[in-house]
Amino acid sequence: MSSEPLALSFQIALVATLVAGTLGVALAGLMARVRFVGRDLLDALLTAPMVLPPTVLGYYLLVAIGREGAIGRAYESITGSRPASPRCPSS
Repeated sequence: MSSEPLALSFQIALVATLVAGTLGVALAGLMARVRFVGRDLLDALLTAPMVLPPTVLGYYLLVAIGREGAIGRAYESITGSRPASPRCPSS
């Protein structure tokens, strides 16, 4: 049995932890020291993943990235392909 998938999983977990930790500490320092417009909105967006059930977040992510969402429309206009769906040959 190959150990490559396990090693890749550890590498991805390490990179994700380092990125999330670095961004988290930087944003926490910013939020604690500086008052700025939109601070409460940023606080709500950063807190949402910790307090909402994963199914709710998944639904809103699909809505945002889907073909009718802002991110999905932008993706489709830039790349010409639909987000999260393979390009199907026309019949």
